[in-house]
Amino acid sequence: MTNTAIEAAGLGKRFGRRGSWALRECSFRLPAGRVCAVFGPNGAGKSTLLSHAAGVLAPTEGSLTVLGTHPEAARERIAYVAQNKPLYPQLTVAQTLRVGHDLNTARWDASVVDQIVYDAGGLDPKARIRTLSGGQRTRVALALALGKRPELLLLDEPMADLDPLARHELMGTLMSEAAQYGTTVVMSSHVVAELEGSCDYVLLVSGGQVRLAGDLEDVLAAHTLTTGPVRDLAPHTVVESRTTGRQLTALIRPQGPLGAEAGHATAPSLEELVLAHLRHPEAPALLLAPARTSAKEPAA
Repeated sequence: MTNTAIEAAGLGKRFGRRGSWALRECSFRLPAGRVCAVFGPNGAGKSTLLSHAAGVLAPTEGSLTVLGTHPEAARERIAYVAQNKPLYPQLTVAQTLRVGHDLNTARWDASVVDQIVYDAGGLDPKARIRTLSGGQRTRVALALALGKRPELLLLDEPMADLDPLARHELMGTLMSEAAQYGTTVVMSSHVVAELEGSCDYVLLVSGGQVRLAGDLEDVLAAHTLTTGPVRDLAPHTVVESRTTGRQLTALIRPQGPLGAEAGHATAPSLEELVLAHLRHPEAPALLLAPARTSAKEPAA
């Protein structure tokens, strides 16, 4: 087994000869066994990145490897739930799960499938997929993915159609399965709070590029939230600053010890960190040690 789940080197994707770049010059490494949250605004390239990892799309330039090999070669070890949760609408729930079993007989885990779909979900096995609600279809799609017992689980906005109780329940199931089997989980979301207590690795994608990457604790520790009188924050890297009267609030990356110029310093939350970077995509990128590749060193 490889210790790297996903590695991109100069990855770029352009749709059409004259189309805009959905991804450009993306280089990062995701260690295996992590629960990775992927954040970014609409159109940032999150879905495109996950589609490449799933082997659905081919790069225009650069490369991407999954579990130490080409995504197509690792397909049996990958499960992917796309944003639109594609399922065959004419099949029943039971028929859909049977297809999943027949395609993955060597690895199929019927117990987790039944728990998600029938025990917790209460779905009728005879109900056709087209009659299910969005949340019910999400249950079936997640059950198919987990039933495959993948080494790498790719989830594109998986909880968007679920009510809060179902989100809590299914997130608990995902985290339990990941911990028990060492599954690498890569999950995109617009709701930072949804993943803050679950992820241990962060990728922030903006403008088709990876802007932040690394272990969650290290990414947070690399930033400081300061408040106090208006002052010069040099030589620290300023991600965002806001002035109200004589009061300055800033998210910075300290470059050396913090002195009186930092004012009152606190640790930022993940939500504060992500929102600041989304509001200021021009802030220098930061790829910490686990995320670095030989193809590209991070900006300071």
